[in-house]
Amino acid sequence: MISFLLLIIIYLTFICFGLQDPLLGAAWPSIYIDLNVPLSHAGFLSMIMYVGRVFTSILSEKVIKRFTTGPVILTGALILAASLFGFSFSRSFLFLCIIAVPFSIGVGMVDVTLNNYVALHYKAKYMIWLHCFWSTGASIGPLIMSFFLINNTWNSGYRAIGIVECFLAVIIIATLSLWKKNNTIKNETDENIQITHQHTREKKANALFSITESIRLNLIRYKEILYLGGVKQIIISFFIYIALQITIVLWGSSFLVMEKNILPETAALWISVYYIGLTLGRFVSGFISIKLNNRQIIRLGHGIIALGLIAVILPFNGFFLMPGFFILGFGCAPVFPCLVHETPKIFGSDKSPAIIGLEMAFGNMGAILIPPLFGWIASAAGFYLFPFFVGALLIINILVFESLIKKTEK
Repeated sequence: MISFLLLIIIYLTFICFGLQDPLLGAAWPSIYIDLNVPLSHAGFLSMIMYVGRVFTSILSEKVIKRFTTGPVILTGALILAASLFGFSFSRSFLFLCIIAVPFSIGVGMVDVTLNNYVALHYKAKYMIWLHCFWSTGASIGPLIMSFFLINNTWNSGYRAIGIVECFLAVIIIATLSLWKKNNTIKNETDENIQITHQHTREKKANALFSITESIRLNLIRYKEILYLGGVKQIIISFFIYIALQITIVLWGSSFLVMEKNILPETAALWISVYYIGLTLGRFVSGFISIKLNNRQIIRLGHGIIALGLIAVILPFNGFFLMPGFFILGFGCAPVFPCLVHETPKIFGSDKSPAIIGLEMAFGNMGAILIPPLFGWIASAAGFYLFPFFVGALLIINILVFESLIKKTEK
């Protein structure tokens, strides 16, 4: 019963967590005019947000062990709420950059902690549904921002999401005891495992390796892994795919406003259509996986993304634009989870944790580097390049993925 109640709270948390992810891209066509900064500055702000997530992910293991799950999630939610209020009162780009630092820390704390908790305490299907609920929140976020762009300002949109996060924090405070009880039940059920873990900790405590030596050994381990056939291809695939997805989310609204003459509030609404496609795509891909394997589903996703880009490019007075963004989301939906799920099948369960770690790291690097690059290119050459830039990323990803299959098919 406690596990079921916690699952509801976790899903509710991830819905609220998803609300904030698309806000910058949805609101930026209004923000850059209001703050009188170049359009490309959204890329710099996005870099700050993702760099913070990388560092938070690195430190998360020690933080969770020291303070336990419930308090860490509560702290992350409070930091996230405070940062959203900070955005809502911002009147300069510099202040946005400053607030982006605690914002990224709050997002990273909630993301890593909840993913870790669900992985430890629930079956795989609950993890898949967890990310579907994130997509649900991400679909609603641009709708809320669109409403406030029509009736007020982008500041009010951030403030509204901040209020939602405050209510979430109240719910987490009221249920903190459930997290502790569930951990106690888990510990009692897994007593033998805990004894094994204790023995492992004692062995580690007696080890004489210094921090420098530990780092050196880890680097050697990763160097060995990088020489495995297919590892380079799969981490590059993650780099390109995440870059493609974040480019769509960050610059899709600006493309609609700058090139298609769509009002900012309408553009924000249309970006939510992308997330609706992403949500439905993840639900449907779960059923498709009964008949098709991961590689076939990824290829299908690539094909659907290509159809979405064709719909966005077609010059029929924007008739296919909204369906095009829905199709883009639907096509992107299965690529990330299927690549992760395919990793242990290709490389073995003993090597998959380290390789998945590399995948996540390179994925974040793609989010940090490529979307800002497009912002600078588009500011100089024009936002008409948006679908062609995304199309180039898709072609590269297809080539890398097919190289991965060829390298590991034996």
